[in-house]
Amino acid sequence: MKGHRYKKLHEQTIVITGATSGIGLATARRAARCGARLVLASRNEEELRRICDEIREQGGQAVYAVADVGREDEVREIAEVAAREFGGFDTWVNNAGVVVFSELKDMPTDDHKRLFDTNYWGTVYGSHAAVRHFRDRPGGGTLINVASINADMPVPILGAYSASKGAVKAFTEVLRMELLNEKVPVRVSMLKPSGISTPISEHGRTHMGEQGKVMPPVYDAEVVANAILTAAQRPVRNMTVGETGRASSLAWLMAPRLMDRVIGWALPKAQSTGEPPPPTDNLYSAGQDGQVYLEGKRKGLRVSPYTQARLHPGLALGAGAGLLAATTYFALRARRGPG
Repeated sequence: MKGHRYKKLHEQTIVITGATSGIGLATARRAARCGARLVLASRNEEELRRICDEIREQGGQAVYAVADVGREDEVREIAEVAAREFGGFDTWVNNAGVVVFSELKDMPTDDHKRLFDTNYWGTVYGSHAAVRHFRDRPGGGTLINVASINADMPVPILGAYSASKGAVKAFTEVLRMELLNEKVPVRVSMLKPSGISTPISEHGRTHMGEQGKVMPPVYDAEVVANAILTAAQRPVRNMTVGETGRASSLAWLMAPRLMDRVIGWALPKAQSTGEPPPPTDNLYSAGQDGQVYLEGKRKGLRVSPYTQARLHPGLALGAGAGLLAATTYFALRARRGPG
C-alpha cells in the first residue's frame, strides 16, 4: 500500500488491549524483549502497573492506560496516552476479549450485550482510534484485529462468543476495503486463533452450572504472540493460527450438514469440565489478571507448522522444493540401480 511502511519491532510503538493476561500479556512481553515501546491497556490498573514495572526493570519501555474497551471515550484515551508518552504509535492490536459459556436460550440479554461491548465494539472503537491516528502519521500504521476460529466455525456453548467474533471478521474485512479505496496508509491484519492455553475459560462467566473450557487440543499463547508481532512487521492479511482450527474450518466448509450434527453433539461435551463455576468472572469488571497461563495448566502445543508456513511462505516453499529435489534424486537412483 502506497504510503505505508513496515518497521522492525525496535523501531515501533505498539498499543495492545487486553494486555494483562493470556495472549495480550505474552505479546507484550515478547515485544518488549524485541525493543518495542509499549502502550498497554486493560481494566486492571494494579496489574498494568506491575507489568509495566516488570518491563522497565528489564530495560524496556512501557506505559499503560486503564480502559474498558467497550467505552469509546476510554479507548480514545489509550491513543492519547500513546501520543503524549511516545509521540504516537505504529501498530495497534485489538486483543481484548471475554467469553460466556451458555446455550443461547439460557444467555441473559444483558450478558449477551456486554460480551459484544468488549469483543465487537471494543474492536470497532480501537480500529477507529488507530485509523484516525494513522491517516496523518508518516508511514501510516498497522492494525491487527484478533478474531477467532469461531468466526469461521461457530460452536454451541460459545454461540454468543462465536457471533461476536463473526462480527469482528466482517467489520475487519469491510474496513480494509474502505481504507484501500480511500488509499489510507493502513495495513489491516486479522488473526483467527485456534484453541489457546490462556486463563480465558477460568475468567469466563458460565450459565452451564459448571466451569467451561476451551476444546482441546490447545496451542501455547506464544504461537499467537509470534503471529501478531510478525504481522506488525510484514504483510499478513487474514490467517488462522493453528492447524487444528484450519482443519476444522475446512471440514465445516466441505460438509456443513454433517458438521452441524457432529459439532452440535460433541462440542458441549468437549467444553464441559464437571467442575464448579468460578466464584468470579471478568464479564463486567477486571478479573484476576497477571498470568499468561494458569498455574498447574499445560501450556499447550508450542509449535504450529501450518502457522509457521503461513508466516514465512518463502521458507515453506524452499523446504518444499528441497523435499521435492531429494525425492526426485532418490527416485532416479532407485531406477538406475546400485553403482
